[in-house]
Amino acid sequence: MGWPQGLFRALWRTLSKEVKEHVGTDQLGNKYYYIPQYTNWRGQTIREKRIIEAAKRNETDYEVGDIPTEWEAWIRRKRNTPPTMEEILKNEKYREEIKMKSKGFYEKEKLLSKETSEELLPPPVQIQIKGHASAPYFGKEEPSATPTSTGKTFQPGSWVPQDEKSHNQ
Repeated sequence: MGWPQGLFRALWRTLSKEVKEHVGTDQLGNKYYYIPQYTNWRGQTIREKRIIEAAKRNETDYEVGDIPTEWEAWIRRKRNTPPTMEEILKNEKYREEIKMKSKGFYEKEKLLSKETSEELLPPPVQIQIKGHASAPYFGKEEPSATPTSTGKTFQPGSWVPQDEKSHNQ
């Protein structure tokens, strides 16, 4: 930012009653500011703002993780109070511990899978399926092409005609 823009911005802040309050700085050099709610010279109420002044001026220089998650939560109003350096360091240490534990867990799983190369479950039993449970002859003998029963022992669905040509003759 050139000196004319800085001069214009400082003049604007004095006219608009905007007071930028430095809240903190992270380990990467980013500065965080808070501007409380105020009324400008036209009588409009301007709500509070939370601003980051980046250490790297170009947007293209930033990557994921360049802003600590605690500060990002404060900027996005997910938390009310700005984080302290002790809190950020404690959370960073906790993340490293979790990474180490998960790395150890995956290595342990690899060793166990190598040791137990044989399958733990027995192979499935081969079952021969005859018919379908919804068929009227399920569990009984297959229907024959010729009728084999009399009126007293006849069961519906136990006899199926061969085809219509021989049935009509």
